[in-house]
Amino acid sequence: MTNTTISTAVRAKQWDNKLFMEYVRASRFKRYMGSGENSIIQVKRDLTKKKGDAITVNLIGALDAAAGANDGTTSLVGNEKALPNDGHKITVKVVRDATVVNMEEEQASAFDVREAGRTALKDLAMRYMKNDIITALGSIQGVPYGSATATNLNNWTVANSDRVLFGDSTANYNATFATALNNVTSTMKLSKNVVSLLKRLAQTAKNANGEGIRPFTYGEDEETFVLFVNSYAYRDLKIDLETVHENARERAKTNPLFTGTTSLYWDGVVIREIPEIAGFNNTATTPVACAPVYLCGAQALAVAWAKELMTTLRKEDDYGFQRGVGFFELRGVEKILWGQGSTSAKDWGMATGFVAAAAD
Repeated sequence: MTNTTISTAVRAKQWDNKLFMEYVRASRFKRYMGSGENSIIQVKRDLTKKKGDAITVNLIGALDAAAGANDGTTSLVGNEKALPNDGHKITVKVVRDATVVNMEEEQASAFDVREAGRTALKDLAMRYMKNDIITALGSIQGVPYGSATATNLNNWTVANSDRVLFGDSTANYNATFATALNNVTSTMKLSKNVVSLLKRLAQTAKNANGEGIRPFTYGEDEETFVLFVNSYAYRDLKIDLETVHENARERAKTNPLFTGTTSLYWDGVVIREIPEIAGFNNTATTPVACAPVYLCGAQALAVAWAKELMTTLRKEDDYGFQRGVGFFELRGVEKILWGQGSTSAKDWGMATGFVAAAAD
């Protein structure tokens, strides 16, 4: 009898698949990812694409109901309604890195080398993914927040006036971003009232003949948003929710986006702590430490893969003593925009808030 053996190529592929799933799961954003249009972070895969190519996320608006339905007294021919549609193109790029492992045994196999660098590489790939998602959340019409000019910020503020909140009141809004941010005072911390206000902004924002930013839906008719916040904003909200936290927690247990240990729940919104979200000071006479908070509905972000994570080995081995192991993938992470490339581009599935969040 001849035994079946698994080829080296198949074993390597299985190892890569496991590493890919583990690193995505460890990024803290796995539960918000999915291939459907209902997902907070929509995942697209097109393995035919190459570096520099784009993978498109299709956006479909709602048919306009303002004019009412045809009641049969007029012809429907020539009176059909146009279906609003757009597409957001995500450019994929190379993401790779490597480490060198010293092997005492000359006969160590390729899988031993992979395993030796596995934990470190998975952690590094996870941090790259997490950082790219956080950058996308705060991006200004496709420009990273830290690179955005005053003109970029002002254009974004005007285009997204129906889905941006400064402090604890819509009265703090100003078309000039810096002026609006300076309206945030030290008492305007993240609270349950701010969460509810930000949710109402999302619900009333206008999306291409639609009725607000679409929430994530689950069960028969349950709807929810997810609010990503840093640790200081999370701290302030947790204090504000102390008297109602236990009841809110019980209601949240059936929500698939609720994590328990790093989540709060209020008014149909899951609040998720992401410590790496950076804060900054405004430029008021007495500067206030501020933090952005991101209320996300369906199709807020997209991750596009043209090549999923795979391991690579270095050929130069210093006479068998040094073995290099690395990873490589082709992907892109972006906030989804309606009207991408224009100064009037809107954040398709997100409302953004800025609150006071002083360090401990």
